[in-house]
Amino acid sequence: MAQKMPEDEQKLWERWKQEQHPDAGDALVARYMPLVTFHCRRIGAALPKTVSREEIASYGMTGLYDALLKFEPSRDLKFDTYASFRIRGAILDGLRKEDWLPRATREKSKKIEAASSMLEQKYLRVATPEEVADELGMSVADIQDTMAEHFFSHVLSMDEQAQDPDQPEAGGFVLKDPRTKTPEEEMVKQEQIQELSAQIKKLTDKEQLVIDLFYKEELTLTEIGEVLNLSTSRISQIHSKALFKLKQQLLKH
Repeated sequence: MAQKMPEDEQKLWERWKQEQHPDAGDALVARYMPLVTFHCRRIGAALPKTVSREEIASYGMTGLYDALLKFEPSRDLKFDTYASFRIRGAILDGLRKEDWLPRATREKSKKIEAASSMLEQKYLRVATPEEVADELGMSVADIQDTMAEHFFSHVLSMDEQAQDPDQPEAGGFVLKDPRTKTPEEEMVKQEQIQELSAQIKKLTDKEQLVIDLFYKEELTLTEIGEVLNLSTSRISQIHSKALFKLKQQLLKH
């Protein structure tokens, strides 16, 4: 490996690979549990409270165990790197299969979209969260939170781009979906990703920075607040407003 394992960890791997011994497996799980905790918290931070954190943790553990079964210690790859892809992929796959967005939220989202469309035709421009909130008699925060949840559920349906530790010769891979996509479907997916990137560029500089730090650099909202010298609640508002604007722009396409 690129970096030599500690001797005690190497012995655990040898025992696990040779015998599948449960004690060795338990010890490795305990050693790498912080990876599961990290990715559960990271992904969970962007999800509504209605999503069970216990389920997210269960998906993460499934990914860790899958990594333990498939990892080859002799490869020139750190287990932390390999397991992170498996854990994150398992969590996202689990979320994609669950219809975790409550019916009430879906209905509210439909009303917001209808009101936004009506106001857009009225003003001949994209409606602001304040205008939609006034039209529906809702708070701006409720409007933004509802659309952020709906937006995230939509993004989960698109396969995430990442580098595959099992295919180092490739530039990247798509998290596996149980359904095989046709070339036409792959083309549509790539167009969706390109369109999302284009719409992100239309956000304000601060909104783009928050989106980049949250989804690319994987900082928490609190950490982003420390970087920008803003409160966590303010960062949360910027994040929600950015997702609202992205949702409105993407609906037009």
